[in-house]
Amino acid sequence: MNRFRLFFVAVICLLTLSAAAQSKWQEAAHWQWLDKDGRKVFSDRAPPPEIPEKDILERPSLALAPARPTSGASAPRPSGVDKELADKKKKVEEAEFDKRRTEEEKIQKMKAENCARAKRAKASFDSGRQIARPNDKGEPEVLNATTRAAELARIQSVIDSDCQ
Repeated sequence: MNRFRLFFVAVICLLTLSAAAQSKWQEAAHWQWLDKDGRKVFSDRAPPPEIPEKDILERPSLALAPARPTSGASAPRPSGVDKELADKKKKVEEAEFDKRRTEEEKIQKMKAENCARAKRAKASFDSGRQIARPNDKGEPEVLNATTRAAELARIQSVIDSDCQ
């Protein structure tokens, strides 16, 4: 007798679940409207906003059915762009631009200073006077012709690169 009751309860449960699933499926697919060419369209989704209300023939009876998207000024149309994300991206780009500009200004200032120093050094070398530099011990050492020519070439390369 217990087996019969268990079997009976199982059959009742399966039939109940099956009926609930079928009714849920039937209720979900209840949109019906006329398209722009006058043909009937059946769908489980709401019609597009350009379909006028008079052409909607049937709506779903479920309270949880997706609402039809509205058109006009009351409902914003999705533009595909998240405004907050776009604002954050713009701020990050502006910060990066400002950082690059500051860095470029700093580099230009350093180049201008290097150019001025190199021009003064070249003027000293071009004057023909003897130039002395401190050696490792701190004693003054007069530059010979070879060292002077190498230093003059180095100064000229600084002028070529930084004085534009």
